[in-house]
Amino acid sequence: MDSQVELLLRAGPFHDTLRAAIRSRGLTLDRVRSRLADRGWPVGLSTLSGWQHGHTRPASTGPVHALEEVLDLPRGALVDLIPRSDLDERSGALGELLDDIPGARDRSVDLLCQHDKVSVDASRRSSRIWSRIVLRARRDGVDRYVMRFFADPGADPLANPADQVEFEAGENCRLGEVRRHSRAPVIVAEFLFGQRLRAGESWVFERRIHNPCGPPSIVHACAVRHRVEQYLLQVRFDPSVRPVDCHAFSQADLYEPPRRIGALPLSTHHSVHLIGTPLITGVHGIAWRWPS
Repeated sequence: MDSQVELLLRAGPFHDTLRAAIRSRGLTLDRVRSRLADRGWPVGLSTLSGWQHGHTRPASTGPVHALEEVLDLPRGALVDLIPRSDLDERSGALGELLDDIPGARDRSVDLLCQHDKVSVDASRRSSRIWSRIVLRARRDGVDRYVMRFFADPGADPLANPADQVEFEAGENCRLGEVRRHSRAPVIVAEFLFGQRLRAGESWVFERRIHNPCGPPSIVHACAVRHRVEQYLLQVRFDPSVRPVDCHAFSQADLYEPPRRIGALPLSTHHSVHLIGTPLITGVHGIAWRWPS
C-alpha cells in the first residue's frame, strides 16, 4: 500500500484519504464510477468529486464500502473516516471544554471494546459506573484517552450536576486533567497511560465514575463518534428499587428523538444489558421508567 495512503488511513481526513487512494490505484473518477455501478452503487461524477475534495460527504456507508473494494482498502477503512457532523464537538459546552485541551479531538486511537457497568442504588441514582476500555493506537506517541461525560440533569436549575461527579483511575492509567463546564452538566477528563504507545499497539485500562448525589436516573447511553468493534452495557439495579419498561434504544445523532429497539426484561439478578458489534456512530443505550 502507498505510504501516504497508509498514513492517511490512520487519521484522515476522509476526502484526502479518498483522493490519495484513487491516485495510488491509477484510476480516473469515471473508472471509479463505472466500478461502483458494477457493484450496484450508481454514484455520479459530481458526487465523487465532491467527496474527494471535502465539499460533500456520503450520506450512507454502502457506496463507501464498495469504494473500499474498488480501491483495495481494508473493509471499514474509509467508512471510519466519514465526518460525523451529527456528533460535532466544536460547538456548545463540550466544544468549549475541548478547545482548552490540545489534541482532544484528534482521532489517535481505535476503540476495540468498551464495557460499561452501571450500578443504580436504592435512591434510583446511577451512583457508580465502571468501565473497561480496549483501544489500539493509530499513530506513535499516544499516551492518553480523553473522556467526555454528560451528567444527569438535576432538578435544581441553580446547581450544576457536573460538580458532584468524581472520577477515579483503575488499572493501567492515572487521572489527568479534569475540566467541568461552569454552566452545563458536561465534563472532560484525561486518563493517562504512563507510557507512549506505538502505532498499532493495544492498551487496556479501567476507570470509575462516582455520582452519589445525582438525581434519579432514567437512562445510560454511549455516544459513538467512530467505529467501536464491541460495546457492552450492563445496568444493575438495587433490589429495593425495581424499574419498569427497560428497553434498548439508539439515536442517529445527539438531537434526534431516540428510537426504541426492543424490551429488556429484568433478570433474576436485577440487571439488564445490551451488546453492539460493531457500532459505527450515533448514540446507543438503555432507558427505563420508575413506577409512580
